[in-house]
Amino acid sequence: MSDNGESITEAGPAFRASEDEVAQDWNALADHLARHGLRLDRDVTPRQFAGGFGNLNYLISVDGEPAVLRRPPMGPIPVGANDMKREHTILSRLWSALPLAPRSIHYCPDEEVLGAHFLIMEYRPGLVIRGELPPGLQGNAQLAREIGERLVDTLVAIHSVDAHAIGLGDFGRPEGFVSRNIEGWARRAMDAGDGSPDTAVSALIDWLRREQVPDQAPVLLHNDFKLDNLVLDPDSLKPRGILDWDMGSRGDPLVDLATLLSYWTEKDDPQAMHDLAQMPTAGDGFPDRGEVVGHYARATGVDVSHIRFYRVLAMFKLAIVFRQLHQRYLTAGTTDSRYARFGALSEGILDFTHEIAMGRAF
Repeated sequence: MSDNGESITEAGPAFRASEDEVAQDWNALADHLARHGLRLDRDVTPRQFAGGFGNLNYLISVDGEPAVLRRPPMGPIPVGANDMKREHTILSRLWSALPLAPRSIHYCPDEEVLGAHFLIMEYRPGLVIRGELPPGLQGNAQLAREIGERLVDTLVAIHSVDAHAIGLGDFGRPEGFVSRNIEGWARRAMDAGDGSPDTAVSALIDWLRREQVPDQAPVLLHNDFKLDNLVLDPDSLKPRGILDWDMGSRGDPLVDLATLLSYWTEKDDPQAMHDLAQMPTAGDGFPDRGEVVGHYARATGVDVSHIRFYRVLAMFKLAIVFRQLHQRYLTAGTTDSRYARFGALSEGILDFTHEIAMGRAF
């Protein structure tokens, strides 16, 4: 679900084949940028990054420097999703306090240019690890643990940013953040079906409402933080960049931590978590989810005693995301064959979420 597209197994970024690219009106973009004092270098052919199920991303050249154009996918977009304005607001400020955040160079709200609003941001080259460790890292348990711990440390760094100091003190709506998450995803569950959620969905919504905990002190949130949103140095494996901020906000930090955990597969997890294949954390050496929570708690001092509630909320959200993606496939919003299996994947994740809610899994 990351949008970047680079792979540690290749010498450079992974691009879609030219015949599979989603075409953009590059002449319209060049004219738009010229009106804003920027130059799209037309002698450099734009290329669309491979990977991801969300935003469309292109490597372009602006004023002689590589940059990334980001825009929402084609077709209808759920309310609040793929928010380029939100991402621009964050990335036009965050770089000054967190150098890992690429700087947003330009935001265009005019949908007449490319058919949707879009932003252009700095390009951070490097290595991105998805569902499997690259061959050069496989079997190295020490490096696997280091990658896992650096991932948690990077989340801690995000949560340590003073939002007020960089002009984001009024960003988002942290008051009532958890409650809005519950109700918002309950509505999305309805929209992704036929308007009447099935028994499993209804039971989890009831559980979340019943077990809701008070919000913790708000921090800056990424809201989709996982390994493939981290660009790594190919030699040291230290972070070079943090990508995909279009869902960023301010709110309860454990929502972010639980989102990371929702992608964190372990060896004994049910098949759906292995089919999810978002991070290679079931391999030898990676910390388990309990160790991740302990590491985060020690680094931040945040009370994690109610982490099970946040786990259920994050897993429920993940299940509904895949239900939404499957719905796009069923309604011909996409012809991507990968989406065909997302209905079954969503059901498997819902089953695991129920086990977590009942205290039979973590």
